[in-house]
Amino acid sequence: MSVSITSPRRSRRVALAGLIGTTIEWYDFFIYGSAAALVFSRQFFPSASPAAGALAALSTFAVGFVARPVGGALMGHFGDRIGRRSMLVLSLLIMGVGTVLIGLLPNYATIGIAAPILLVVLRFCQGLGVGGEWGGATLLALEHAAPARRTLHSSLPQVGLPLGVVLGSLVLLAVRLATGDAAFAAWGWRIPFLVSALLVVFGLVLRLKLDESPEFRQLRARREIHRAPLAEVLRAPRTWIPAAGLNILASALGNVLLVFTLGYVAAERLISSSAMLAVTIVSALVWAAAIPLAALLAGRLGRRRVIVSALVLLTAWSFPYFWLLDTGTTAGALIACAVAGLGIGLASGPYGAFISEAFPPGIRYSGSSVAYGIGSVLGGAIAPIVATLLHTATGGAAAVSAYLVLAGAVSLAASLVLRSPHPEATDTRAETESLLEGRA
Repeated sequence: MSVSITSPRRSRRVALAGLIGTTIEWYDFFIYGSAAALVFSRQFFPSASPAAGALAALSTFAVGFVARPVGGALMGHFGDRIGRRSMLVLSLLIMGVGTVLIGLLPNYATIGIAAPILLVVLRFCQGLGVGGEWGGATLLALEHAAPARRTLHSSLPQVGLPLGVVLGSLVLLAVRLATGDAAFAAWGWRIPFLVSALLVVFGLVLRLKLDESPEFRQLRARREIHRAPLAEVLRAPRTWIPAAGLNILASALGNVLLVFTLGYVAAERLISSSAMLAVTIVSALVWAAAIPLAALLAGRLGRRRVIVSALVLLTAWSFPYFWLLDTGTTAGALIACAVAGLGIGLASGPYGAFISEAFPPGIRYSGSSVAYGIGSVLGGAIAPIVATLLHTATGGAAAVSAYLVLAGAVSLAASLVLRSPHPEATDTRAETESLLEGRA
């Protein structure tokens, strides 16, 4: 099927709009994680012991990850039948409304058991929103781009994750410094959630101006829309299972860095929470810079080779990560987290294009979203909980490192098994071929 290509200028605008939109969504998603690690145990689970309260708060964080494959399946179904753009608008609305309502939610002292129940419901809504966001933003950028630019353009929505973390961490840090620890724990934590309303309005204005992807328009014109795209995805386990496994390590270590480490350094009294937030910001910036770099490297070396190299780095870093944290110095924490951010960014750069193009265009939204969501559940959702349980049971971090090595083995195996029709040759050659076809 021949595919009409959007102009280079327009395709860049689509990719940048995807970057901005995903930054807003990941801001919403991860300010919850920081709040869960820092204050939610006292606000919504005050009757539990400190360890049980921390686990309960982190469990509500995990609910968002469990909801992601559900959101990916629902929005993937309609994204493959109705279009990518409309699902992106819907995902941002769901995420934004859920986030603002969390900021307005009364705590346990005010409404009792209803508070944690409503917190779980709203967190589930956040997960639904981000579950449909990733696949839609990635596909819209990828399907608007010329063959030579697909890896790079589809990497830009991935940059939204660490930039959302940076934005959320900056807002949390500013609010914490402005209000003080006591006021932040009592009411200041709500401010970052309420700020989301302004960001969502901005994101919606951008998304309503986007065009539908050329590939989907052609599918619709040719009447090649699939009636049950998810069912077709599930009938291809040799694709969706390794596509899901590919993301387990990066997601696990990413959420150990962003969520568990905050509580870990506080519990062990290694460095201050404010210093750790600053370390998180720097590490997320390294992560963000590594994503387009990895996409460019993948254009020269092949997507699989870059992903495998990054996964080897992350697996090898599992033990040094905690050794450096345990030095109790800000410099040690910065090196530990920055190298982890670098590895996660290198693994993420080619990831969106690699798994998206493993699925045919007609089931691509469903396939990539569900695979990404399942990998995030098996990696990111349970990682802070497993890490907390292992740390509590053993009194140290060696077991947590061993757990990350196991996750690395799974992801490495998946990276070697997954087959994608995209050639492992360079994107430069693909660009030359596309230009020659255009002149013919």
